[in-house]
Amino acid sequence: MNIVVAALVVTSQSLLEEMTDYEAVARLPEPAYTCQQASSYDRATRTSDDPKGWFANNDQNQYIRIETNQNRIEKVMMDADGPGAIVRFWITTHAAKKGNIRIYLDGADTATISVPGFDFANNNAIPAGTPLLTLHPGATPEGRGGNTLYLPIPYAKHCKVTWEEGEPGPKIPPRYYQINYRTYAPNTKVETFQPGGHYERVNRLLANPPAFSGGREIALDKTVLPGESAVLELPDGPSAVRLLELHTDAANLRNLVLSAEFDTERTIWCPVGDFFGCGPDVRVLDSWYRTVTKDGAMSCRWVMPYQKNGRLTLHNVGTTPAKAKFIARVGDWKWDDHSLHFHANWRHQDPIPTRPMSDWNYLVATGQGRYVGDQLIVFNPVKNWWGEGDEKIYVDDEPFPSHIGTGTEDYYNYSWSHTGLFQTPFANQVRCDGPGNRGYSIVNRTRSLDSIPFTRSLRFDMEIWHWTDCKVGYAATTFWYARPGANCNRPPQPDEAVRPLHEPPPMFRVAGAIECEKMQIVAKTPDVPAETQTMSLAQGEWSDGSQLWVRGKRVGDFIELRIPATEKRRLTLYATKSWDYGILRFSVNGQPVGKDYDAWAEKPVASGPIDLGVFEPKDGAFILRVEVVGANPKSKNSQSFFGLDAVTLTAP
Repeated sequence: MNIVVAALVVTSQSLLEEMTDYEAVARLPEPAYTCQQASSYDRATRTSDDPKGWFANNDQNQYIRIETNQNRIEKVMMDADGPGAIVRFWITTHAAKKGNIRIYLDGADTATISVPGFDFANNNAIPAGTPLLTLHPGATPEGRGGNTLYLPIPYAKHCKVTWEEGEPGPKIPPRYYQINYRTYAPNTKVETFQPGGHYERVNRLLANPPAFSGGREIALDKTVLPGESAVLELPDGPSAVRLLELHTDAANLRNLVLSAEFDTERTIWCPVGDFFGCGPDVRVLDSWYRTVTKDGAMSCRWVMPYQKNGRLTLHNVGTTPAKAKFIARVGDWKWDDHSLHFHANWRHQDPIPTRPMSDWNYLVATGQGRYVGDQLIVFNPVKNWWGEGDEKIYVDDEPFPSHIGTGTEDYYNYSWSHTGLFQTPFANQVRCDGPGNRGYSIVNRTRSLDSIPFTRSLRFDMEIWHWTDCKVGYAATTFWYARPGANCNRPPQPDEAVRPLHEPPPMFRVAGAIECEKMQIVAKTPDVPAETQTMSLAQGEWSDGSQLWVRGKRVGDFIELRIPATEKRRLTLYATKSWDYGILRFSVNGQPVGKDYDAWAEKPVASGPIDLGVFEPKDGAFILRVEVVGANPKSKNSQSFFGLDAVTLTAP
């Protein structure tokens, strides 16, 4: 039963019910709406006839206009007539979050919602709770990072969102934002949002997605030989698949492909790992529509209606047998002119040159339906960030995308190219090999209230925008619903599904290196951060791809590292020089080492070997102390940062 469709008035409550109703996206929306995105994308992006502007990357601090409200300078992020609803609000910055986000509803002079800072979690300004409000990995209250809000904010007449800087001036930190919002037909009745709601039930549901346990179970349990298939014939319709479960011992999940036909139309062709959200091998996924456990149990809760008949097939396109236990639970469905077939399509391309920059197409769908999500798997041969590219989504042949973003990770609900894995109901990063963003990365985004309806067509492009001139591999899985007769530009790719997976090139390592980022820190200046950093250098490389980055703030800041040893040894330090680094003094076990070392350079470069001398260990170790004692006049900002890569111990 679909309660949402029968709603006469759109309210905060009805939207939350829709968000947690698996059936809702399997029908054309009622009341009908369009979905748009307001964002801080670079306004130089105007036409693909101008490649420089089309791939412009200044996606920060961009606004519709600047206005004065009650003697405040406010920058307008979104300005939309109603009736409508904000259904996703993503923000990030890297420092100095002071200020106010204000959301004005229905033309009011006073904001209905006022957030003290560029951070929805600040002082519980929007008490949505988790996971309606989720922090990006690595986010801190005062430092780099942001969050994503999925609490729906409906409005009857109008919505305006503004930002007021708390500390205006010439050096404003970067403010990135994306706001997805619905616009309903003019006569749609919408009850405007009022603060004070209770969201505990919705948060519990989102954190613990219920699985359908009724209906009829159709199952197979067999070994699928290479070149063969196993078929699940579904009961006659009208019916709907409400749960899929798969257990398989396939070593490469790309080699086992799921296809589906509903009412004699093939709507799914996708390797099973990409379909369930984990990629070529088992990776834990915990999301609203799909789950993969650490023991490889995969489940999918997208509802898949059909009017007359349906068939699910597993194809082994590989060279080794694959044992599969495959279960479909099928329940009742009332088929009508709002019912939609479920589609899942896969595209793989490797290699893709990163120069010149380009738009890489996920999907072109034709027909009537709604777009509900995607997964992206990237193979990156270098540590540098691969995902500056913005999504560009065109609905119903519009000449300029109604959805244009601020970066690939921003689209997938995190920020600052963070390498941390995360699990939220509607976005996930389930793999990031590292160091940095090297190797494979797997990100997912699924859409509920922010699903995108289309009446004729939908085109989804993602920019290939990498910091390095290299060759990458992309695999995109797209999920969408459509009325019978829809089609797309994604044919099966069995040859791509059996291509060998990449192994990243071997990592550079200094012979005999003891990595500083792995050493025990025995002492440091208390308020100085010390963390592992991964990036590419203008000259040279870090051993094992990373260094210990110490963000000193002043002369006198220091760190002490313990290096286990039992015999007299010569110590050689490998460090880093950069544009905001200080002058350093080294000592070992309290004994000063030579002259002070100027760690400034115009660009980040490897220092090469720095001979510290020969020493006897004390208490089974050397204690290496590094202290900031000054600054090169050319150094910038705090002039007190420094980076330590590795130490080698050799016979004297």
